[in-house]
Amino acid sequence: MITFLLLSFIISLSFQQLTTHEGWHQVAGYWRSFLNGWLVTILIAAAALVLSVIVGVLIALCRKSPVLLLRDLSKIYVEIIRGTPLLVQIYIIYYGVFHQVDLENRYVAGVLILSGFSGAYIGEIIRAGIESIAKSQLESARAIGLTTVQIYKHVIFPQAIRRIMPPLAGQFASIIKDSSLLSIIGLNEFTQNASNVNSNTFSSLESYFPLAVGYLILTLPISLWTQSLERKHKFET
Repeated sequence: MITFLLLSFIISLSFQQLTTHEGWHQVAGYWRSFLNGWLVTILIAAAALVLSVIVGVLIALCRKSPVLLLRDLSKIYVEIIRGTPLLVQIYIIYYGVFHQVDLENRYVAGVLILSGFSGAYIGEIIRAGIESIAKSQLESARAIGLTTVQIYKHVIFPQAIRRIMPPLAGQFASIIKDSSLLSIIGLNEFTQNASNVNSNTFSSLESYFPLAVGYLILTLPISLWTQSLERKHKFET
C-alpha cells in the first residue's frame, strides 16, 4: 500500500508538470470516442478469446496426433507465428491475404488475425498441460479399457485444465493488449480512437493516459484472477 501511494504521488507530480488544464479539458470533450473505442476493443478481444481457444485446442491435438503430416504442419504453424512479430503478421495477412480473397471487413479480419496469433500460444500451453500428466496414469487408463477419447475426457483434460489455467489467463490478458496493434489497419478500436483524439487536440499525454487506464481496467481483473489460480494450485500441490 505504501509503495502504491508513493508511486501515485510521483505520477501525480509528473502529470502536473507535463500536462495542462486546457489539454485535459479538450480531451474530455472526446469521452464518447474513448468509450466507443473501449467497447469495440472489448468485443474484439472477447471474440478473439473464444476463437483462439478453439484454434489452440486444434493445434494442441494436432501436435499430439499420430498423423505425421498434422504434427509437422502444426509445428511449422506454431514456429512461424511465435517467431514473427504480430505487427508484421497483421500487415502480411491483412494486405497480402485477406485483400486477395476480398475480405474487406476490418473487424472480422482483426479477430481472425488476433485469434490465429494467440491460438498458437494457447496451443502450446495446452500441449504442455497435456504432456505434464504422468504416463503411469495413461497406462492405467488404457489398462482398464478406456478409449483414447475417454482417456482425454476423464483423465487428461480434468487435470491439465487446472494446470494450464494460470498461463492461459495470462494469455487472455495479452489478447486484450495485442488488440491495440489492429489500429494499423484502420480499425476504430481503443488505441486508434485515442490516436485520433491526440491528432485533434495535440495533447499526447492527456490523450493516451485514458488509454492506459482503459486497458488496465480490462487486464487487471484477469491478472488478479491469475494470481488467485496460482495460489490455489500451489496449495493443492
